[in-house]
Amino acid sequence: MFEVLPYLAPDPILGLSAAYKEDTNPNKIDLGVGVYKDEQGNTPILSSVAKAQKLLLERETSKTYITPQGNQGFIDGMLSLLLGKNSPVLLADRVAAVQAPGGCGALRILSELLVRCNDNAKVWVSDPTWANHIPLIGSAGLEIETYPYFDKASAGIRFDAMMDTLRQVKKGDIVLLHGCCHNPTGADLTNAQWDEVLAVAKEREFLPFIDVAYLGFGEGLEEDAYGMRLLVENLPEVIVAASCSKNFGLYRERVGLAAIITQDTATRKIAQGQIQSIARAIYSMPPSYGGALVDLILSDEALNNEWVSEVNEMRDRMKTLRELLVKNLHDNGSPKDFSFVNNQKGMFSFLCITPEQVREVREKHSVYFVDSSRVNIAGINKNNVETLAKALVSVL
Repeated sequence: MFEVLPYLAPDPILGLSAAYKEDTNPNKIDLGVGVYKDEQGNTPILSSVAKAQKLLLERETSKTYITPQGNQGFIDGMLSLLLGKNSPVLLADRVAAVQAPGGCGALRILSELLVRCNDNAKVWVSDPTWANHIPLIGSAGLEIETYPYFDKASAGIRFDAMMDTLRQVKKGDIVLLHGCCHNPTGADLTNAQWDEVLAVAKEREFLPFIDVAYLGFGEGLEEDAYGMRLLVENLPEVIVAASCSKNFGLYRERVGLAAIITQDTATRKIAQGQIQSIARAIYSMPPSYGGALVDLILSDEALNNEWVSEVNEMRDRMKTLRELLVKNLHDNGSPKDFSFVNNQKGMFSFLCITPEQVREVREKHSVYFVDSSRVNIAGINKNNVETLAKALVSVL
């Protein structure tokens, strides 16, 4: 049976990780996979998470299944975090939601829901977008189109071109928007630009599909929610996929949320049944552990305050690393002005160099990142930044 299967090339990012591990250069640098790293190059367990783990160990009394929609405390806490404690859509009982296995699980559940609603609908994604968006959404059976987003030449958002395309989107199509800290470019919409997106969404009546995986890594937990909350509070329908991998550091626990904002409570009840049905058909019951940890952190004032402080520390450190990289590139005589890196937000940046230059810096200097020139800023530290800068300058 299996001999008919064609060979598939390794995933570009996962393939890079394998190549990095095999590299014997003691000065090798990994800027590929998007995980937060500290100064020692480790991905730490947050202190707030470690304390929540101890509490959960003491309090958990059973390993039976949790409810099909997931840990309700997790769902309520996440919705308050994302939409605001006094969100009008929460107060109006207009939000259906389930706990999902990571942001990927949330994206897939919502994509399957869209197929049930309209299997002819198109999903418009930014050019470029996160590499896994297209297989996750497309494998559900939805057609993918792209809208202009980033210009490597100017290292900025092609906002006019983006808006021109969105003004052509048909009623009932879906537009995928990064809530903050755009992956892979790090280039975010301003609040004024979000206001314009809202206006065209009202005009064209498309459905916003917001992916928010890095809340708090841009400007702050509240500030980063501006665009998402703006659309949720001013449109009849929005869908949101959220991840706890980055800002809680729960990568391996696979914790996410799939949420549907509906026009009224009656539709909310229908949507809730539908997404639980979809989840049942894919994985039956959600995992408990990671969601339970997030529930404890968001519901305990001391733990929540500590977690917010840790998110702020991670964000501030990544901003410092951006500045450090730009300074070292300049000090080492870079012919290219990389100051735009300081304007990008979150964990990732587009360096706006060519795939040939990316491969050259990998082959000659053991610096690993994907051909698009996306780098994980959190993979930089004070010990490797000068080596990195010199390697980059050598291929420019």
